[in-house]
Amino acid sequence: MTLLDFARMDWINQISGRLSRRCCLRLAVTTSLALALLLGSTRSVSAQAPSWISPKTEAVHSKSDRQSEAANLASVHGEQELLTQGLELEESHLWADSVRHYEKAIKKYPESAMLYQRMVIAKLHYDVNRRYQDSSFVRSIDQLSTEQALDLYSEILANLQTHYVDDVDWDRVMLHGTAALEVALTEDRFASHLLTTTDPHAVEHFRLNVHHELTHRSTATRFDLRANVAYVAGIAKERIGLAPTATILEYVGGAVSTLDPYTRLLSGNQLDEMFSNIEGNFVGLGIELKAEADCLQIVSVIPGGPAEQAGVVAGDRIVRVDDCETSSGDSNYAADLLRGPENSYVSISLVNATGTARDLKVQRRRVEVPCVENVHLVDMQNKVGYFRLTNFQKTTTRDVEQALWDLHRQGMQSLVIDVRGNPGGLLSAAVEVADRFLENGRIVTTRGRNVRENFDYTAHRANTWNIPMAVLIDGDSASASEIFAGAIADSGRGEVVGETSYGKGSVQGIFRMQAAKFGLCLTTAKFYSPSGKAISQNGVEPSVPVESTYVAARPNRSGQMTTDQEDAVLQQAVLSLASVRAEPQNSQQNWVSRRP
Repeated sequence: MTLLDFARMDWINQISGRLSRRCCLRLAVTTSLALALLLGSTRSVSAQAPSWISPKTEAVHSKSDRQSEAANLASVHGEQELLTQGLELEESHLWADSVRHYEKAIKKYPESAMLYQRMVIAKLHYDVNRRYQDSSFVRSIDQLSTEQALDLYSEILANLQTHYVDDVDWDRVMLHGTAALEVALTEDRFASHLLTTTDPHAVEHFRLNVHHELTHRSTATRFDLRANVAYVAGIAKERIGLAPTATILEYVGGAVSTLDPYTRLLSGNQLDEMFSNIEGNFVGLGIELKAEADCLQIVSVIPGGPAEQAGVVAGDRIVRVDDCETSSGDSNYAADLLRGPENSYVSISLVNATGTARDLKVQRRRVEVPCVENVHLVDMQNKVGYFRLTNFQKTTTRDVEQALWDLHRQGMQSLVIDVRGNPGGLLSAAVEVADRFLENGRIVTTRGRNVRENFDYTAHRANTWNIPMAVLIDGDSASASEIFAGAIADSGRGEVVGETSYGKGSVQGIFRMQAAKFGLCLTTAKFYSPSGKAISQNGVEPSVPVESTYVAARPNRSGQMTTDQEDAVLQQAVLSLASVRAEPQNSQQNWVSRRP
């Protein structure tokens, strides 16, 4: 098992580059029971004021009561507005946008059951569409026998029982699996692969009634669930001609994808990509992307990669991928088209910062992904060093050490490490980087349901850099970034500048399945900062709050590259460090402790 702490390091979005992520029920009259149970009820959402507000009772309320009721009513209206916006995205079948919208809404209203339930439905739609765009997943339907698919399902359930961070509710797992199948039966992409000759009315009748088939069947154990899924696969084959393996794989996906935002099923291709990303390489164009409403903005271009060699630069916007115009549909779908086999080509249309359009044909090749970039002295007078950490992978510790010595040779007197927008990565890499700057004390603590997930990671005195430092964070700094920033913040080792981080405080393990070429990215533990603070939902708070503007060496909204001077967060960090009088640098031991 490989331990990760990846928040938003979403392999789904690791396309031809790294797509920056700040990672539904069709609106019909008829709603099946399984989906209704997920939604809480089948009634429509109403903007009507809550029953506790009425002219009759308001007259006897005190001023404080009225103020409280006004605040509650404002909260209800705010939640209702977000729900309406989400439903509009669902109606347009913009599932990726729907999921992102609900994730943000839930951070604002964490107690909202309806927002959470809509997110679950949107995610089920999103997942089934992604699965059937994945050639390795589609091949598995043809290649796996019914027994092999059931063995895969059993293996997934066994891993949930042994390793998942929370107790597993088998009844809920069954419910979500059935909901996943029902959602799949409404999706054209699923039907076009598997149900081309089946009467749509028969499919709809089966979808609305499949839950009745399970009403009196036991869900007490994972063995009961296997028997139930085998039964549903059999009647789906008999009544609508659906391949049993396809039915079982929907239950597999539903079992894991709705447990939490980070647990997911990995197809063969996705499993290979996951480990390539951990190693620091992937097959693609060598670009980092940000999905916009009508385009894919290129945030950075990897030096020496195929995109750079073709003339692509940061700030360019992709407006077409092959035959898909980004303005006419989901930009995430266009981003998926950038993926493909090694040495194949993709045709793209670009618009640069001045509005000039051009077409390119770019080869997909294996690209080494740098995790440290923009290494330089950001303040020559005060000798303030700077580098940006884009993610935490196997090469991170080595690359950070190289950057530190490069800056050391330039006379660095203090240091800024930028983890804004860093989505996470390997837990071990985050611990090792933090250990470079801490002489002693706790770095992070992990706790899981399985005691084997309980660890206390501590710092070691040897090879510690004692240089004054600051860490830059924002709302997209997540996971491993929060482990690093939290250790620096809680130890008082340096200033943390910027905005409160994302607040993803869980650890995922990557399990290779034995029954078939699939993987399981499973949440196994939660992590806590040195002071014992839970990172989940809280994030790391900056000691020097600064509202985010644009990141140095990254494009702004118009596609122009941001300079160091235009980066307000960076400049505040430089100002904070300039006030720290560094010790004279008589030898490297001023900065590096080599004592064991």
